[in-house]
Amino acid sequence: MTVTPSSVRQFDVIIVGGSFAGLAVARGLIQALGRDLRIAVIDRVRGADVADARAFAVWAGAKAVLEGLGVWDAIAPDAQVMTSIEISDSALSDGIRPTRLTYDATTPDGRPAAFMVPARALSSALYNSVKDEPSVSWIVPAEAESLTLGEHVAEIKLRDGETICAPLGIAADGRHSKLRNAAGIKTVERAYGQTGIVATVAFSEPHNGVAIQHFLPGGPFAILPLKDNRACITWSADKEEARGVMALDDSGFLAELDLRIGGRFGTISLAGPRQSWPLGIVLPRQLIAHRFVLIGDAAHGVHPIAGQGVNLALRDAAALVEILADAARLGLDLGAGVHLERYQRWRRFDSLMSASVYDGLNRLFGADNSVLRAGRGAALGVLDRIGSAKNLIVAEAAGVTGELPKLARGCPV
Repeated sequence: MTVTPSSVRQFDVIIVGGSFAGLAVARGLIQALGRDLRIAVIDRVRGADVADARAFAVWAGAKAVLEGLGVWDAIAPDAQVMTSIEISDSALSDGIRPTRLTYDATTPDGRPAAFMVPARALSSALYNSVKDEPSVSWIVPAEAESLTLGEHVAEIKLRDGETICAPLGIAADGRHSKLRNAAGIKTVERAYGQTGIVATVAFSEPHNGVAIQHFLPGGPFAILPLKDNRACITWSADKEEARGVMALDDSGFLAELDLRIGGRFGTISLAGPRQSWPLGIVLPRQLIAHRFVLIGDAAHGVHPIAGQGVNLALRDAAALVEILADAARLGLDLGAGVHLERYQRWRRFDSLMSASVYDGLNRLFGADNSVLRAGRGAALGVLDRIGSAKNLIVAEAAGVTGELPKLARGCPV
């Protein structure tokens, strides 16, 4: 139900941010603890109303989470199986761009390792799963202005002056989280000097589910297959280059895309709007405070080079739901106790390791040096011939290794 901001209200959990991570937590808590739990979701807009041209590689572990939340069936009609992944490393001027490394996109047990899912399909499925839940109060449009972490409650004051309280506040409000700053959590940040560009295109020839990652000197350029012979182009470019590209008309923009795609799938046409945003890394020094938790991009703003941001967010959500459900069943205070430390220990290593790997890949392959490029090509060529190593990399990317939350293992919470 939609609630018009008015007086001070009390909830069991407050979620600030109605995107993927926040909605997944809301859905998971309702499933695990029932509809008596009072949840407030604060956002500037309704989740399904956000314009988003992106598409995500939903890997096997994240797909299991979505299945456990009961939303995958709504996503599946828009989900394109990724059949293989090709990687090349070359300069834009190179006449031939050989494929240095090819992965068969399957898990060790033969299942598809990843599906490409439009952001709209993912957000709509999660939103529809909670939009009519009587235990969820939607406080929209609204914006959290300040945060006070008291002994017994987290108190959030909204821009319109209303104050709401709960034993636990969850920040899912993005990499520039205002609440994270209000909680006094410090971050390590670095701008890449790159701009991310995303667009949807249609091909005249079948893409057959192949995903392609070109490492170009200006940044990685990915062709990610979608249903109906379309693809999401995810392009990281130098800021000046990106400014010029975004200023082009449609024909000029398509010409730049074609230069990078190289006619691989025939002629291309635009099938959606273009969007762009500055790229950088944001890592909090901690994921929790007293009565306060970070999830999603608020917990790890990473480079989109491997398309893992939404997978990390869903693993955050699955871990937090499991931990809070365990605490509630023991009669513990949701916002105070060792269970929040457990969440931090569980998710911090994954966040730091993932962010470091993506940052390192961007630095390594972004170096425009012919000698280094030759070395990279040789190393990729060697890896391409070691099947066991490639299988391990795919399994790790798929999120089916390590200490997984119950939802990621296909188990109820």
